[in-house]
Amino acid sequence: MQHQKISIKMDAYKERIFDQLLRRKLDGMGAVLIEGPKWCGKTTTAEHQASSVLYMNDPKHYQQNMQMADQDPQALLEGATPRLIDEWQEAPKLWDTVRFEVDHRGQDGLFILTGSAVPADMSEVHHTGTGRIARMQMRTMSLWESGESTGDISLVSLFSGSARNVATMDKTLQEVAYLVCRGGWPRAVTQKPSVALERAYDYLNAIVNSDISRVDGVSRDPDRTRRLMRSYARFQGAQAPLSKLRADVMAGTDGTFDEKTLSSYLGALNKMFVIEDMPSWNPNLRSKAAIRSSETRYFTDPSIAAAALGVGPKDLMNDLKTYGLLFETMCVRDLRVYAQAINGLVYHYRDSDGLECDAVIHLRNGDYGLVEIKLGGDRLIEEGAKSLQRLHKKLDTSRMREPSFLMVLVATGNYAYRRSDGVWVVPIGSLKH
Repeated sequence: MQHQKISIKMDAYKERIFDQLLRRKLDGMGAVLIEGPKWCGKTTTAEHQASSVLYMNDPKHYQQNMQMADQDPQALLEGATPRLIDEWQEAPKLWDTVRFEVDHRGQDGLFILTGSAVPADMSEVHHTGTGRIARMQMRTMSLWESGESTGDISLVSLFSGSARNVATMDKTLQEVAYLVCRGGWPRAVTQKPSVALERAYDYLNAIVNSDISRVDGVSRDPDRTRRLMRSYARFQGAQAPLSKLRADVMAGTDGTFDEKTLSSYLGALNKMFVIEDMPSWNPNLRSKAAIRSSETRYFTDPSIAAAALGVGPKDLMNDLKTYGLLFETMCVRDLRVYAQAINGLVYHYRDSDGLECDAVIHLRNGDYGLVEIKLGGDRLIEEGAKSLQRLHKKLDTSRMREPSFLMVLVATGNYAYRRSDGVWVVPIGSLKH
């Protein structure tokens, strides 16, 4: 059997926020399944925590691994723990074997499962793994993780009320545009810009030409997939109904594309963690405004939207509207990564009066913060601050807590500071968890 010990160059690995979360989860669960987009670093992070590893799809051992998975799957689990089973979905029967081993060994931190973003065939699995195998979602790298945020302002300090005004290292709009188009792919972060910008296009092509059909064995048209992803990119941050998406996909084309088929395509993209729509927030209000419950459309990484639209940093500088939409996607990615670290979730708010809030960070203990996302500039900052104040006034704080903070998250700025009206203005390059 492969009892391979992990050896990683410590100086080549960028510590992820997820590392701490994984260590914490392994302390209290027998096994952990790491899910997330392909190329987001699942295997590398798991290797960094594992004491031994089994690569199920290693070409030198693949046939032997598959035979053992069929005849004696428990033998594959022998090794120092935590034991990483990479590409476990090659032999879905391993799921039940892992669950059985966790039950009978009576220990925590035994196994880490990682695999392709294409889900396993669970038809032969007999147990959900509830209580034995914890699922954890990993995302692409935030700016703090890639070393492109100073971390002068943390969500923890904003929630605790201990944040202070600070001068921060300003980024130009051009620099932020590059970060949007490059994305948070760990490999791209270490590459020179001209090479790094190709990473998202490679990802897009893999999805379009292969992965979207492999995800559930349903053949899907590459051209139609590409057009759908382009349309999805246009609706970043919007609560676009299926009918609107369908109309945009089919504009100027012949043929049919009914909403059932469209839902199938979107379901496949969701399973692969290509898209991650944002649920709506439902607070107690003083007003009688109806809260819109539709989810908000987002790719998991802004570079996917940039690649789908075929744009680069210079294109964004010439089209600030599109730039703003994709910048919002990047901010939502970072907020999700940071919120996960502090037991929080990110929501969107919109009501029948037309009032919106781009992000509501809601913690498990009931605390929450309201965030508007703007490229920057006095006019847009003022607009965002007023919108936050209007929502604050609508909240029925006799039935729920006061927000811990109101924040306008911007692309550039020399300072992270609290305005006289209490609204924080924070450049994305100064934020962390």
